[in-house]
Amino acid sequence: MSEPAVAVGPERARPDEPAPPARRRPPRRRRVPLGSRLRRDWQLLAMVTPGFLVLLIFSYLPIAGNVIAFQDYNPYLGDNPWQAFTHSNWIGFGQFQLLFDDPAFWDAFRNTLAITAFQLVFFFPLPILLAVMLHNLLSSRLRGLVQTVVYLPHFFSWVLVISFFVAMLGGAGLLAQTMRDAGMQPWNVMTNPDTFIVLVTAEAVWKDVGWGTIVFLAALSTIDQSLYEAAAADGAGRWRRLWHITLPGLRPVIVLLLILRLGDALSVGFEQFLLQRDAVGRQAAEVLDTFVYHFSIATGNYGYGAAAGLFKAVVGLVLILAANRVAHLLGERGIYSKS
Repeated sequence: MSEPAVAVGPERARPDEPAPPARRRPPRRRRVPLGSRLRRDWQLLAMVTPGFLVLLIFSYLPIAGNVIAFQDYNPYLGDNPWQAFTHSNWIGFGQFQLLFDDPAFWDAFRNTLAITAFQLVFFFPLPILLAVMLHNLLSSRLRGLVQTVVYLPHFFSWVLVISFFVAMLGGAGLLAQTMRDAGMQPWNVMTNPDTFIVLVTAEAVWKDVGWGTIVFLAALSTIDQSLYEAAAADGAGRWRRLWHITLPGLRPVIVLLLILRLGDALSVGFEQFLLQRDAVGRQAAEVLDTFVYHFSIATGNYGYGAAAGLFKAVVGLVLILAANRVAHLLGERGIYSKS
């Protein structure tokens, strides 16, 4: 005997089954009035006020000066800077047209990009390597001594750093004298434009590689040591622990600093290149910062230099946005995120 057909339809709750609890929205947080928040946090606000004023005066207010990039600015018109600004003629994108037609600008632009790319490959990884080596030192006293020694050059001025390199590698330096005493032809290190990019990178490494380890050492200190102990108990060697624990722990900091470095890609330095420009020539040592000095500030053509500076800022902004987008695609937070 066939079973009676059962109508198929939406399932109904049985009378004996309890009804599912209703989902409640989380209570909305009551918004604290602005006056109450100011009275509550006045100590913190007072603490950050000096830094905020410095940032406002030296970083944000000067942004308004970029408007002279669209003027034939003459600081001697009128009796004060405001009158000089209002009396200067507007020329639109004329300064940018002159800038992009200048071969010296493109030489400085190419030199800046080449030095940035070279230092990203041969300088950026060195603080990471040094931080890992210092972190693995068993003796805290030895670690403190090494940190002091490698931090010290950061506090030297570029004049002192370049003087040291001249004394060691210059034509009358220690290396040249040693090679002459051995009957060899001394190397042309400090005045050779072909190797200038290696020279400035070596100077930057000697001066700042120790200082760059501070952030990475701080990141290494946040990695849970039990992970290393568990990996060692499972038979992981030193290299596997480095690859699977240390580097993943450092990855967010590495990505963050790499994005910031790309955003600052067109600012490789000023004083270091200005001091060595005459020794190797403009074609090798001219970067955008020295270009602005020689072709704008030294000549009084401030609108031309403002156009170059604005171009550099726009390129840096595009690079930092693109690098941050790539970081999001790779699963990292970058310097900011929407969530």
